Amino acid sequence: MGGHISNVRPKPDKVLVDIADYVLNYKVKSKEAFDTARYCLMDTLGCGFEALEYPACTKMLGPVVPGTIVPNGAKVPGTPYQLDPVMAAFNIGAMIRWLDFNDTWLAAEWGHPSDNLGGILAVADWLSRNAVAAGKPPLTVHDVLTAMIKAHEIQGCIALENSFNKVGLDHVVLVKIASTAVVSQMLGLTRDEIINALSLAWVDGQSLRTYRHAPNTGSRKSWAAGDATSRAVRLALIAKSGEMGYPSVLTAKGWGFYDVLFKGNEFKFQRPYGSYVMEQVLFKISFPAEFHSQTAVEAAMTIHREMRKLGKTDQDVKKITIRTHEACIRIIDKKGPLDNPADRDHCIQYMVAVPIIFGRLEASDYEDSIAADPRIDKLREKIECVEDRQFTKDYHDPQKRSIANALTVEFTDGKKLKEIVVEYPIGHKRRRKEGMPVLVEKFKTNLARVFAQKQAQAVLDLCMDPKRLAATPVNEFVDLMAR
Repeated sequence: MGGHISNVRPKPDKVLVDIADYVLNYKVKSKEAFDTARYCLMDTLGCGFEALEYPACTKMLGPVVPGTIVPNGAKVPGTPYQLDPVMAAFNIGAMIRWLDFNDTWLAAEWGHPSDNLGGILAVADWLSRNAVAAGKPPLTVHDVLTAMIKAHEIQGCIALENSFNKVGLDHVVLVKIASTAVVSQMLGLTRDEIINALSLAWVDGQSLRTYRHAPNTGSRKSWAAGDATSRAVRLALIAKSGEMGYPSVLTAKGWGFYDVLFKGNEFKFQRPYGSYVMEQVLFKISFPAEFHSQTAVEAAMTIHREMRKLGKTDQDVKKITIRTHEACIRIIDKKGPLDNPADRDHCIQYMVAVPIIFGRLEASDYEDSIAADPRIDKLREKIECVEDRQFTKDYHDPQKRSIANALTVEFTDGKKLKEIVVEYPIGHKRRRKEGMPVLVEKFKTNLARVFAQKQAQAVLDLCMDPKRLAATPVNEFVDLMAR
């Protein structure tokens, strides 16, 4: 029989303290981080606007009780809704993530740091509207960009060395932690209250990855981040009320996060918190596809063009070999039936087959109407993934952070195309100069999906003026995107 466990309350876990001190005290001075955050804000909102074309997404939006309008509440861009900050965070977060088209971070754990914008924008707008009503100054978009940089950093730095997927947990746990931290700071919590809020987020139930993997892949993966960022807002508000925290939530023997959910391992950290993650973040610019496949899709588009020059079609293909990295094989190498869009956008064979056949990959290509084309599954059966250990090494190398894929096509007549290798997708930091103009065009397209030309142009003009955007009150910025 074990000895008694001490009931002396310990000092807070260092992980909690480090995050709290970072959000309270770190001054972001990196121009590159702010420039990237501005593009990230544009792209993330644009992804949400595109999602509004999909009934599967819009049915999730709005208040819990239909018809509810919250005075001075947070507005949901592109919609008529004005909600409490918790529900607004869910709405914005679900829109952002629905089509798997917003930014990505790849490391020991992967994820989408811009998912945190759900909580950040909702709270910033709510605080600003109430401040204006009370005759006080509102928050500005500069405050939103700062919170985005810090949320990216918290989520990304924890992800660098710590794999939650390997213990069956979904990466949205890090959205909940990052959103809790930055939202707590925005709400004016003290250092001790922020630590309490973070402990509440860690002790909270964490999502399983069940909904991301066969045979249960489903649409929860599209609103899981909205759920996480909204939960963060709720927990921050609970901590603000004076509710107690749990200082050894991670390290408590037998009952802490490490022992219960992380196989007894403590978190490892590669670097201190700064602005590294925002500067290095990966944008999904050209294709709404799980990020480990982005370079493969780019290569497939090249193959489509080469095959057309040769007068060949998918019917002439004998075999396609994808030389790839380990994470790709673990996550999106899929055989067998694909039951829904959430299944298809996490299958590299599907995401390669569609552009080879059609010369495109768009969000609508995951819908049943396209997936019913028998050519897609026939071509999928001919596609095989093999790991290249150098690709895997370069994927984890902090100086490279590549996401390489190489495609070789063999034809039934015995001929083959020269292997097409793409190491860095257009959304990678190494391709910023090439990628950002394309990202702006993507934003223009997404604005036009929702707004009349004059309103869309007003939003674009503001976003393309960094100084004016940074100084704009958050409530005025969001009002520009009201429906």
